[in-house]
Amino acid sequence: MPVRSANPIRARSLIRDNLEKQAGSLNLIHSRMPNIKVFSGTSHPDLAQRIVDRLGIDLGKVVTKKFSNLETCVEIGESVRGEDVYIVQSGSGEINDNLMELLIMINACKIASASRVTAVIPCFPYARQDKKDKLAGGEDKEENKKLAKKNYDWKFRSRAPISAKLVANMLSVAGADHIITMDLHASQIQGFFDIPVDNLYAEPAVLKWIKENIPEWKNSIIVSPDAGGAKRVTSIADRLNVEFALIHKERKKANEVASMVLVGDVKDKIAILVDDMADTCGTIVHAADRLVEAGATKVYAILTHGIFSGPAISRINNACFEAVVVTNTIPQDGHMRDCPKIQCIDVSMMFAEAVRRTHNGESVSYLFSNVPY
Repeated sequence: MPVRSANPIRARSLIRDNLEKQAGSLNLIHSRMPNIKVFSGTSHPDLAQRIVDRLGIDLGKVVTKKFSNLETCVEIGESVRGEDVYIVQSGSGEINDNLMELLIMINACKIASASRVTAVIPCFPYARQDKKDKLAGGEDKEENKKLAKKNYDWKFRSRAPISAKLVANMLSVAGADHIITMDLHASQIQGFFDIPVDNLYAEPAVLKWIKENIPEWKNSIIVSPDAGGAKRVTSIADRLNVEFALIHKERKKANEVASMVLVGDVKDKIAILVDDMADTCGTIVHAADRLVEAGATKVYAILTHGIFSGPAISRINNACFEAVVVTNTIPQDGHMRDCPKIQCIDVSMMFAEAVRRTHNGESVSYLFSNVPY
């Protein structure tokens, strides 16, 4: 809109003021997020796009391809010299290829003189291989039977690798300066790194979902499907001011169905199973059956990482769940199409806020108990 004035000096002054205001507003926008680049791997581009949309910036240009011998090739399509770089890659899908792609992207940015490289890994790969277990039995009965036929030594796993530590070493050697992840299978994995690790929690988003989507949540009980998740469910139960229970699994042999002992009273209550991840879903389905037998009126399952491999989807479809709620740390569109019981909580705003606070040198502890709006 042109500035009209009878006085030419006054007109020039108004034009100068308008230009200064526009320049000031542009400088304000750039001063909020200077020297930052966010790149996405191929594992979860939708989450990366949601993160940059929240930050108000564009996704960085990167080309990922495979040679005919299936080697991964990554080309960063813009300058990262002196930039604060964030690479979003989740441990899902073709995990080994995605992990290698992440390592190559980190190294490519590092040797291109990036000031700092942060790996944003919503679901940390190999997190379950964090120790040498005494018992080796898994939850998948068919896999256990195959191993039993091979005379597998079920009693001890003295020769098992600690693969989570290996992944930590690989990320550090590739050049990562910082890791942002969510709900590590074991919090002690942070100690595998010699670089800073921010382990975000899905708990605030879970609490918000429970209050908004379960009308009778005050008559609920929070249940852990195994003893290892007791700390997680007690924290949620305390914040909701409800009771908690847990299920203790007893395995006598690997190819034998585990007996489940329920500790707590769920009769005439809404049972909410909470766990950090579900893969083949054998444990949570057995747990749901046990809760219904014990008198629970409804059963919900809330999981941070919905891997859903193998027979998981068919098991959920045939189970007695009202809903199985997961976050989008792993792509869920295909799972939601195949199973109407699956619902998704968007946690992109938590990662976006963690990126913003990290870039600006602010504390991220606010995110441990609050959902950013």
